[in-house]
Amino acid sequence: MRAVQIFSIDQSTHVNYGAGLLRFTQYCDSMGIGELDRMPTSDILLAGFVAAGAGKVASAQQWVSGLRLWHDVNGAPWLGDQALKCALAGVKKLAPSSSRRPPRPPVTLEHMRALLEGLDLLNTRDAAVWAAATVAFWSICRLGELLITSQQEFRPEKHVTRASPLTYAKTRNGVECGTLHIPWTKTTASEGADIAITDLADPTSPLYAIRYHLAVNAEVPNDAPLFAFEQGDSWQALTKPVFLQRCNEIWKAQGLHTLEGGHSFRIGGTTEWLLRGTPPDVVQKQGRWLSSAFLLYWRKVQTVLPFFISQAFNASEALRLDRIMDDFERNV
Repeated sequence: MRAVQIFSIDQSTHVNYGAGLLRFTQYCDSMGIGELDRMPTSDILLAGFVAAGAGKVASAQQWVSGLRLWHDVNGAPWLGDQALKCALAGVKKLAPSSSRRPPRPPVTLEHMRALLEGLDLLNTRDAAVWAAATVAFWSICRLGELLITSQQEFRPEKHVTRASPLTYAKTRNGVECGTLHIPWTKTTASEGADIAITDLADPTSPLYAIRYHLAVNAEVPNDAPLFAFEQGDSWQALTKPVFLQRCNEIWKAQGLHTLEGGHSFRIGGTTEWLLRGTPPDVVQKQGRWLSSAFLLYWRKVQTVLPFFISQAFNASEALRLDRIMDDFERNV
């Protein structure tokens, strides 16, 4: 059971949780707290540990999440309560300005069209890059749901493959769409999720892009990652670093801002759909959020609206979108 619980956490989260456990151990050592008092950790001890980060970090939530998993794995009760909640809120309010990252610049429709212009779709790798980019943007995906970080971390039970179910249909008004089942997500774990891929009257249509990729890379075996591409007589997985490097090469050459991480596709796609007048509940479903989580995400979207307004929309569009989201919040 312990192995199953640990397996449920992504590798990047393992690292963050491990850092929290190390900090907790160091804190207890410095305060002379004995081993027997460290688990189960009292509400007061948890609050004291978190409060020690006040003025130093932006948030201590991941430290606490790591400690809670540590308790779960060891079958210990979790005693975090009101004192811990107050400490977490205090740390957030006292976060130093240096710890606050500026809003991540989003991928915009201009970025997507620049990719289409700059990629060589006769190249098997570029065809895979284009398919992954369009699905990540228009289907509002986390990049980690589509791509692996390295070939060594690939696990078919967690990562989408060529064999993952991808079905096609038409809506009542004749629009083609696809449904891709991914085996694992950050929020649903092994239940996975269905990603909606809709054809668009736009050159950046994700349905066309993924069909094209699967056709030009037809010799890639079914047990390979979905966005693997042919390379000579063999195949190569498209990894997240390679994908971002290729995108950034094109965007830099065309004078557009580049990206450090893949989350910019998700926030960019969300904003583009909303600015196109798509009802918020439809965008929420496309991004696979619960209502409360989507409203929290909207706060992030608000921080990047200026990127869109300066390129394609005016201030009245932002005000209109604010009103729509206010109405949505009142009704959920």
